[in-house]
Amino acid sequence: MQISSSYNNAFYIQNPYQNREEVKENISEKENLQQTTENKKEQEKDEKTQKVNGKDLSNEEIKQVRELEKIDREVRAHEAAHQAAGGALAGGASFGYTRGPDNKMYAVEGEVPIRMQKGNTPEETIANAMQVIAAAMAPADPSPQDYKVAANAMQMQNDARTEQAKLKAEELKVQNEKSKNENEEKENSNSKAIKSYTQNSSQDYIGSQYNKSA
Repeated sequence: MQISSSYNNAFYIQNPYQNREEVKENISEKENLQQTTENKKEQEKDEKTQKVNGKDLSNEEIKQVRELEKIDREVRAHEAAHQAAGGALAGGASFGYTRGPDNKMYAVEGEVPIRMQKGNTPEETIANAMQVIAAAMAPADPSPQDYKVAANAMQMQNDARTEQAKLKAEELKVQNEKSKNENEEKENSNSKAIKSYTQNSSQDYIGSQYNKSA
């Protein structure tokens, strides 16, 4: 029994030492695993982020920036088309902006004022309306507001054409009346000339007869 007891004591004396070594190994393995995991996460983070306009952005944020850049280009091109076609009737472009994940401002909406003005004559009004229509429909992708402006300009053009036709009809009427009056005056003048000639001829004939009889 003593041997057994002595053996057991020796066993329990050695066992704690062995456990400490195992614990150290386990801790070391865990630390290595944790470090590896952190390194991996850091690497994944580096892979997922890029510098855009001096800012570290995630892939999702980069997608947002690219979309905003596309919208900005399209908005500016849209308004530039209005200005180019509008000429003297178009004003300067103004824009509405939004801030992107890269802290940069991007144009997301815009407008160009255009004067829907009548001219001094129907012809001038028609020319202005046609230019407004051209300006409104100039972009590759006209907006609902662009179509509305074009429709209003078409109505102005139609009204001007109606007025133009009315004025031409009045001018034609005046010309016809003038021609009629001129013809009547000419006829009256011819009539008077014929009458005068007839009277003179009769007098000459009577005189001749009278002289002949004499």
